[in-house]
Amino acid sequence: MMTDAHDRLTFELDMDGDSLREECGVFGVFGHEDASALTALGLHALQHRGQEACGIVSFDGKRFHSERRIGLVGDAFSKPSTMERLKGRAAVGHTRYSTTGEQVLRNVQPMFAELSTGGFAVAHNGNITNGLALRRSLIADGAICQSTSDTEAVLHLVARSRQRHLVDRFIDAIKALEGAYSLVCMSSKKMIGVRDPLGIRPLVLGELNGAYILSSETCALDIIGARFVREIENGEVVVITEDGVQSIKPFPPQQARPCIFEYIYFSRPDSVIGGRSVYQVRKEMGRELAREAGADVDVVIPVPDSGVPAALGYSQEAGVPFELGIIRNHYVGRTFIEPTQQIRALGVKLKHNANRAVIEGQRVMLVDDSIVRGTTSVKIVQMMFDAGAREVHMAIASPPITHPDFYGIDTPEQKALLAATHTVEEMSEYIGVQSLTFLSVDGIYRATGYEKRDPVRPQFTDHCFTGDYPTALTDYSDGGNPHQLSLLAEAG
Repeated sequence: MMTDAHDRLTFELDMDGDSLREECGVFGVFGHEDASALTALGLHALQHRGQEACGIVSFDGKRFHSERRIGLVGDAFSKPSTMERLKGRAAVGHTRYSTTGEQVLRNVQPMFAELSTGGFAVAHNGNITNGLALRRSLIADGAICQSTSDTEAVLHLVARSRQRHLVDRFIDAIKALEGAYSLVCMSSKKMIGVRDPLGIRPLVLGELNGAYILSSETCALDIIGARFVREIENGEVVVITEDGVQSIKPFPPQQARPCIFEYIYFSRPDSVIGGRSVYQVRKEMGRELAREAGADVDVVIPVPDSGVPAALGYSQEAGVPFELGIIRNHYVGRTFIEPTQQIRALGVKLKHNANRAVIEGQRVMLVDDSIVRGTTSVKIVQMMFDAGAREVHMAIASPPITHPDFYGIDTPEQKALLAATHTVEEMSEYIGVQSLTFLSVDGIYRATGYEKRDPVRPQFTDHCFTGDYPTALTDYSDGGNPHQLSLLAEAG
C-alpha cells in the first residue's frame, strides 16, 4: 500500500523528474586538527552533486566516529554538538544522490566496517556496473549485506582478499570492479584515493597547512582555502600517510576518458577539470552552438541555472542581448503541500517564473544544457508564450541524449528519453517551439579544445550521445534490474 510519505516523496522527485540527476561527492582530509569541520565545509561545496543524504566518518587516533544523515549537509552538520562527536585529525565525507540503492539510512555513506586490518571507511562516487553480480557472488559465498548500495561490495572484497597489507587488499578489490568510480577510503593510519582506469569520475588532490585533501572537485578545495596540487590520474591509487603521498598504478596504462557531462552539467562552474575552467567550457559550448545553428531572434534567455554560461556564450557569439527571462526560486526544496494533481500541475511554476518585462513581444532563444524527457521544456516554452513571446526557439548546448547512463548519472531508461524515440523535428513539435537545435558531438569536443571527436580513441566518455559505452555492463546485460536490490523497507 502506498503511504502519504511515499506520495510526497514521489511528488518531490517529480519536481526534477525531467533533469539529469547528480551523482555523488566525496571528500577527505588527512592530518588536520579540524578534519571533520573542513570535511563538512567541503561537502557544502559539493552539495550540488547529491542532496539526498550525507555522512562523515572520522578517526581520533583510537576510535572511529560516524555521523550519517538523510538530507542536506547544512542540516546534518550545523550543530556544534554533532561536530564535537567527530573528533580526529582524519575524516572522510560523502554527499549522495542514489543511482543504485534506496534512499534509506543503511545506504548512506561513508560505509564502515571492522576488518582484520582494523576499521575501514569507504566513500564512493560513480556506479559499479558489475556490483549486482559481485553482490550475488559474495552472498553465495556467505557474505551478509546490510545495504542495497553497490559500494558495500568494495568493503567485502577488501575484507576477503588474501593479501597481507591493507593497500594490497584494496588493490585486489578494485581490480574486480567494472564501471566508473572514484573512492576515498580511510583506515586508522592512512587515507586512500583511487580513480577508475578510464578516469570517468573525477578526483583531485589538495593541500592545506601540511594536511592532504581528496575531493571530487576543485571548488571544494577553494572553500577551505586549500591549494590544488593535481588531479588523481586515471587508474591511479594514492596512499596518504604521515610520511606523505605515495602513488601506485596497478592497472595497465590506457588513455583517460573522463565523463563529458562533468563539463556539460555536473561540476560547479567554478571548478577546474583537466586544466579547463568548467565555466569557460560551458560558455564555449554556447559559442559553438551559435556558430552551428544561429537563429534570427531578439533576446537570448537561459533556462536557469545550468543554461546560464552557455546562453552567455551564445549571446556573445551571435551578438544578441542576454536577459534573465526566467527567474528561479531557489527555495522550493521539499514541500509540505499535499501532492494533488492541481499542485503537481504547478510544479514548474514553483521553481521558475517568467520575467514578462524582457519577453513580451520578443523572439526568444531559450538556451539549456540538455533535454531528457522533454516535459519541463514543454512547460517552460508555454510559459514564454504566456508571457507574450512572439516566437520561441530553443538551443541545447549538448547533443541529443539517446542512450541511458550506467556510470553514476541517473538517467531514465532509453524508451523514456525523448531523443531516443523522436526526431529533432518531432521533438520541436512536441515541445512547441519554432525551431530546436542541438550542439553537435564534434561541437562539444571543439568546446573542450579538441578539433573533433576521435572515433577510434574518443577523448571523453560520451555514451549518452553516441551509444559508445567504454566498459562492460555486466549487471545490465544480464537482463536484471540493477536498481532493485532489496524489498526491505526502513521505517523513520
